[in-house]
Amino acid sequence: MTMSRPAYKIDTAHPGSDLAGETAAALAAASLVFKKTDPTYANTLLTHAKQLFDFANNYRGKYSDSITDAQSFYSSGDYKDELVWAAAWLYRATNDNTYLTTAEQLYNDFGIGYWNVPFTWDAKSSGAVALLAQITGKQTYKDSLKSICDSLLSRQKTPKGLTFIDQWGSLRMVSNAAFICVQGADLGINADAYRQYAKQQIGYILGDTGRSFVVGYGTNPPTHPHHRSSSCPDAPAVCDWNTYNSASPNFHVLTGALVGGPDSNDNYKDERSNYVSNEVATDYNAAFQGLLAYLLKNNL
Repeated sequence: MTMSRPAYKIDTAHPGSDLAGETAAALAAASLVFKKTDPTYANTLLTHAKQLFDFANNYRGKYSDSITDAQSFYSSGDYKDELVWAAAWLYRATNDNTYLTTAEQLYNDFGIGYWNVPFTWDAKSSGAVALLAQITGKQTYKDSLKSICDSLLSRQKTPKGLTFIDQWGSLRMVSNAAFICVQGADLGINADAYRQYAKQQIGYILGDTGRSFVVGYGTNPPTHPHHRSSSCPDAPAVCDWNTYNSASPNFHVLTGALVGGPDSNDNYKDERSNYVSNEVATDYNAAFQGLLAYLLKNNL
């Protein structure tokens, strides 16, 4: 007897505008990276980005309504922000005004400028605001970006100075938010305040208050990140639940990985089983690394 597996896919009958739109945005952005060094590859990326955006826009819906197994782990809040995000990136990559017109129309239709939610794997509205502000220079987008960032700077901080947005991946959340705001700084929006804020938050992450939250870097860095491969010994040694539950440090140092981070009172436990505070992920590191590069480039 064979067991059928659920279909982990989106199609016209089972849409996923957020999944397709996010992928379209990533491919469009990547095409810009490879445009000069490998134009053939860049064109391939752009072709698929266009196809995915057309699919996302024409067949609308949340991917987690189509791939229901994802609902317990990565349920999508909405797909509208990813459509705007994708259209804006396609304009950046193509200079085709059709995409800009679409991005601005959807932005207005969906009221994206009023969302003011943190920038995460699931929420791209603040990124879309920043991107449209960069592309168009229009005051309406700049004003929305200023509102987002001024609100961030006024948020509650932990006793040691971390802006606390959410418990799950607290450092990821502030890195992402600060990265959005330094884009505003480059547009002349509260430039000194946003850059100094970003520097202070990065300082917290790198160890200014006594410990680093980056694996393999600085003072007393995490040694038990919730990460499968780095916690396992080399084969053929056994890697099982005893390994997972061991108090020993991970067998391999996952250098450069940003862990989730502390709670609202700066409490943090370097425990492998604590996936809320000690998990690592690509979306944790992406804007964090971008922010580091920004600070380095600007000698901050």
